[in-house]
Amino acid sequence: MLLIRGQAGGTALTGTLYEQGEPAPSFKGAPDEDAPYVWVCDAFYEVESGGQSQQIDGKEVKVAFESPMPRGFAGRDDAIEAAKDHVRTQFARLGVPEDDVELEVIQVQEAGQEV
Repeated sequence: MLLIRGQAGGTALTGTLYEQGEPAPSFKGAPDEDAPYVWVCDAFYEVESGGQSQQIDGKEVKVAFESPMPRGFAGRDDAIEAAKDHVRTQFARLGVPEDDVELEVIQVQEAGQEV
């Protein structure tokens, strides 16, 4: 399992990439479990009212979350690049330039420990 984490504006977003041989998520809307790589991460956007308050670059932003949209991939590199793009896009939806997002890929051991 890999965690793909983006950090910018004093906050972070982390999604999970299930790798080949790991059990894929089984909730409603999850992709075909035969996909070797499955990406799951929150999606969100800025709203005028309601939502959840988040501090980004010292500014309060109201954020509404969408249901996670799992996506299946045949290749590891494609899955990682799509995950990074997803994280950058979420920050961009809140007005954070994509170039300001620091990305990292974290390998997780089976017991849930970061490597």
